[in-house]
Amino acid sequence: MSAQPSPACMTPSTEQERVFQWINELAHPESRETALLELSKKRETVTDLAPMLWHSFGTTAALLQEIINIYPSINPATLTAHQSNRVCSALSLLQCVASHPETRTVFLQAQIPLFLYPFLQTTSKTRPFEYLRLTSLGVIGALVKADEQEVITFLLATEIIPLCLRIMETGSELSKTVATFILQKILLDESGLSYICQTYERFSHVAIILGKMVIQLAKEPSARLLKHVVRCYLRLSDNPRAREALRQCLPDQLRDATFSVCLQDDKSTKHWLHLLIKNLELGVVAPTDPRQIGMSPLTS
Repeated sequence: MSAQPSPACMTPSTEQERVFQWINELAHPESRETALLELSKKRETVTDLAPMLWHSFGTTAALLQEIINIYPSINPATLTAHQSNRVCSALSLLQCVASHPETRTVFLQAQIPLFLYPFLQTTSKTRPFEYLRLTSLGVIGALVKADEQEVITFLLATEIIPLCLRIMETGSELSKTVATFILQKILLDESGLSYICQTYERFSHVAIILGKMVIQLAKEPSARLLKHVVRCYLRLSDNPRAREALRQCLPDQLRDATFSVCLQDDKSTKHWLHLLIKNLELGVVAPTDPRQIGMSPLTS
């Protein structure tokens, strides 16, 4: 067997040949694990890896098989580090497909994100499960980064909001940050803001979780997580009925100097927090019970 050239001396054509070879090897169970690992390393350097993956025969099916194969290990929670690392390599390739403008729409049309939701529903705090949740969130995060209406429309038809809210409440700092970023992106879309503020139940669920996060952040500060929390609050304040409710339920820690040290070098978050407080100071005093605001009932 001839020795493989080292990456340093590979020509572009040689590297592309190796990428195609690894893609072909995904179809064979005995060579798939190595191919997954090698391709996941190429996500940032091979510009058209996403279309190469999507349009190659059997590759998407192979990636989905990797995901489905570990379903039995998540309930009961027996997932090992090796299993987690392997499926996360497959998820990283799906994130590549979700990120690419040429493949994002077909990725959604195939409803592939739904295959990841069982991972987001897990609650085990062991490292293999945390890594699995974080990598799955990364796929959804890649979708919402595109700021495309079709992505938000798709997500609003699924249970992604309650899944993110649970992770925002119970996950690690990094998982909370990605989940909050996803919620923020949904809120920044007009249809997303309208959906969450359509009923008191939806709004209150979001507001309660954000409030718990603020209390926790006061004990364990994280500037990057606080940034997304404040941005979510600010966006909610753009809705008149949500703004009235926030006058009642915005945590005191956002009104006083609790986070002044945490935000001393973060001009954008300080600006957003200033705008939030300014938004809530305008208008009439909120009613005692936010449910009196009259958020419209859920329509069929």
